[in-house]
Amino acid sequence: MPLAALRTLQNKNLRHQVAYLYEKVPFYRRKLDIIGIKPADIKGVQDLYKLPFTKKSDLRDTYPFGLVAVPQDKINRIHCSSGTTGKPTVVAYTKKDLAIFSEVNARSLVASGCQPGWKLQNAYGYGLFTGGLGLHGGAERLGMAVVPVSGGMTDRQLLLMQDFQTDAICCTPSYAQTLAEEIRTRNIPLSILNLKIAILGAEPWTETIRQDVEQGLGVKAVNIYGLSEIIGPGVANEDIDEIGTGSYVWEDHFFPEIVHKDTGEPLKHGEKGVLVFTTLTKEGMPLLRFWTGDICTLTYDYSDKRTHIKMSPIVGRADDMLIIRGVNFFHTQVEDVLKDIEHITPYYQVIVTKQGIMDEVEVKIEIAENILKEIGEKDISPKIVEKYPVLTHIHQSILKKIKENIGLSMKVTLVKMRDIPRSEGGKLSRVLDIRTKKI
Repeated sequence: MPLAALRTLQNKNLRHQVAYLYEKVPFYRRKLDIIGIKPADIKGVQDLYKLPFTKKSDLRDTYPFGLVAVPQDKINRIHCSSGTTGKPTVVAYTKKDLAIFSEVNARSLVASGCQPGWKLQNAYGYGLFTGGLGLHGGAERLGMAVVPVSGGMTDRQLLLMQDFQTDAICCTPSYAQTLAEEIRTRNIPLSILNLKIAILGAEPWTETIRQDVEQGLGVKAVNIYGLSEIIGPGVANEDIDEIGTGSYVWEDHFFPEIVHKDTGEPLKHGEKGVLVFTTLTKEGMPLLRFWTGDICTLTYDYSDKRTHIKMSPIVGRADDMLIIRGVNFFHTQVEDVLKDIEHITPYYQVIVTKQGIMDEVEVKIEIAENILKEIGEKDISPKIVEKYPVLTHIHQSILKKIKENIGLSMKVTLVKMRDIPRSEGGKLSRVLDIRTKKI
């Protein structure tokens, strides 16, 4: 759709969505009345800045159904995402919403390179998590055969991958790494697999992880982005022909903005800030200006394939950003530093502690197994690192690159293979922040 026609459609749907929420959801009526905004004041997306943000805390405060805009008998499905206060974040879908859910996931699968008639091994979790059922519906909409394995069960995943000759797999990037590592460990030849594409999402990942997955599984790895509050997976997706240039946002359904993480002021395209979404077509539980907390940029690149806007890879979350001795720090920066270091695995863990009044960061990094075999050691300690020049060189190279690229001095600890936690199918946290004893 030409951009001008797309904008006309977005403006029309936004006007309807704001009026609909004002009429159906007391929470939004109160919020708009407080700031003196009426639905008629919103003419199009250029007026979005006038509307208040919706935060995850609003969903918790109205738990369970305070933001639902339809009668209970019109709800066809209820999902939840995990909550940090004991209460989950609830999202509700009507029949129309579920059709949109399938449509945007089918779009995402097509952008990823999938085709009707292929078999999709779905290794996202089913149940209250939106990932499994979201991509399941999209694959069926596209005409794929779904293998609903769900998360984990690595032995079964590898068995079905071989026996069913699945064409594509979807899972978290960290679990794709786990599968790739198991394939290497078990000496399973990639030539006996039929995998072509891995659709990865639900956690931030980098080009380093992409390379590891592509080499380990023999696939093209494509990013899918989503969040339960907006609809689930299928909010945005990379195009297989434009990998590394960002993910197309399906903005006829979900209008994106980038705002300043401290002030909430809208930022220009290309500027880094917090990603905010307004749903344009949902009826069960629409949201205005939902604050995702994800940090990225938005740009139009005027591709020949699509006119939708692109979001950059997520560099971190506004609420997960660490401030270490006055320096803003995301763990993905460590990953970028490590990508060019030889003789290490892609697995690392960032541990943040407090020594007196000072924050300290330790990075644990795995050494490739062949290096330990070559030097005849089974384990690693600081004394062993000092003893062998190859380990000393690796250690010093990492220290230097972290200091030069991130601007922080960090403790670097080399550990043996499998000392760093692996994904068992769900999301993997690479940061252990024990400054306040919270893990």
